[in-house]
Amino acid sequence: MIRQKHLSIPVLVLFITFMNMFIPLSTDLYLPALPEMGNYFNADSFLVGLTLSVFFVVFAVSIVVFGPVSDKYGRKPILIGSAVLYTAASLICALSIDIYMLIAGRTLQAIGAGAIITVATALIKECFRGQMMTKILAISQALGVIAPMFAPIVGGFLLTFTSWHGAFYLLTFLGGINIIGACLLTETLPEHKRYQGSLLASFSLLGKLLKFRRFMQILIMFSLMAAPYMAYLAVSSFVYIEQFNLSAQEYSYFFAVNSAAAVLGPIMYLKLKDKLSNKGLIGLSFIVAIISGFTVMFGGEYGAIYFLSAFLPFTVIESMVRPFSMDLLLREADKNVGTAASMINFVQTFFGSLGMLAGTLPWSDFIQGLSFIMLGFTFLGIVLWKTLPR
Repeated sequence: MIRQKHLSIPVLVLFITFMNMFIPLSTDLYLPALPEMGNYFNADSFLVGLTLSVFFVVFAVSIVVFGPVSDKYGRKPILIGSAVLYTAASLICALSIDIYMLIAGRTLQAIGAGAIITVATALIKECFRGQMMTKILAISQALGVIAPMFAPIVGGFLLTFTSWHGAFYLLTFLGGINIIGACLLTETLPEHKRYQGSLLASFSLLGKLLKFRRFMQILIMFSLMAAPYMAYLAVSSFVYIEQFNLSAQEYSYFFAVNSAAAVLGPIMYLKLKDKLSNKGLIGLSFIVAIISGFTVMFGGEYGAIYFLSAFLPFTVIESMVRPFSMDLLLREADKNVGTAASMINFVQTFFGSLGMLAGTLPWSDFIQGLSFIMLGFTFLGIVLWKTLPR
C-alpha cells in the first residue's frame, strides 16, 4: 500500500466515494428535466433517452480502454486527464444548442467518467486489504447512494429557478473538484508493478480475463441485476410525470425515496455476509428480485405509491449485490487490478445500458415493460447460477 502524502484515510475514502458518485450524478441530476428537454429541443422521448443510453454505452467502452491503460501508465495521470475531459464535456452539455450537440457532449462526458470509475475501483484494491477492503467497499457503496438520493431533488429544485442547463453547470463545478482531488493523489501503482509490455499488448490482459470462465460467469450473473434498475432509471420520469401526473419536484421526491432505500443494501451485506453462505446470499437476491418483478407487474399500475413500493425491494437487493459481487471478484484479481476493475465495471455498465435501451423501447405500457425486464434478466441470472463451475 502506497502512503498518501496529502490525503488522510478518511479523506481518501470520501474521494473514492465522490468519484463513484459521478455516474448517478451524471444521470440522476437531470432526470426531472427530461420531459422539459424534449420540449426545448423538439425531440421525442427516444432521442432524449439517447442522452442516457449513449452515455452508458460509451462509458462501458471507456472503462475497457482505460483499465489496461492505467495498468501501464499508472492511476494518477489517467485520473487527472479524465477529470479534465469530464469537466470540459459537462460545459459543452450546458451550452448545447440542439439535442445532437448534447448527445456529443454526453459522449465525451462518458469517456471521462469511465476512466474515473476504473481508477476509483483500482484504488480500493491497492489502498486497502482484507476485511478493511470489504468494509470500504460497503461504505463507499452506502455513501455513494447519497448522489442518486439527492441528485433528482437538487435537479428538481434547480428547475424552479433555472432551466435544464443548470444541472450541467453544476456537473462542471463538481468535475473541477475532482481535478483538485486527482492532483493531490499520490500514485498508487509504482513503475515496477506496472505492465511492462507495449500499450497494444496491454489489451491482451482483457483476453486473458475473458478466458477465466468462473470469473466471467459470476460477473455476468451479478451484472444482470443492473439492467432492470437502469431500466427503471430511464423510464421513471415518464411514468411518474406523464402517467401519474406528478410535477417534476414531486417526481424527484419519489425517486429520492427509491434511491434512499439503496442505503439498506450494503448494510444488509455487512450484516448477512457472516451469517449466510455465498450461495444463501445469491438465492436470497434472486427470490426477492422475482417477487418484486411480479409485484410491479400486477400492482404497479394502481398509482405512484404502489409503483414505488413494488420496485423498492429490487432496489435494496440490487444495491446489496454490488459490494457482494465486487468483493468476490476483486479477491480473484491478484495482479493487473486496473484490467480486472475495468472488466467488472464494463460488464455491469453494459447490462445497465441494455436495461436502459430495453426500458425506453416503445412499450404500450412502461410499467409492464419494466416488469418483463425485471423477470427476464433475473431468470437469466438464475440459469447462470445453476450452471456455475465449482
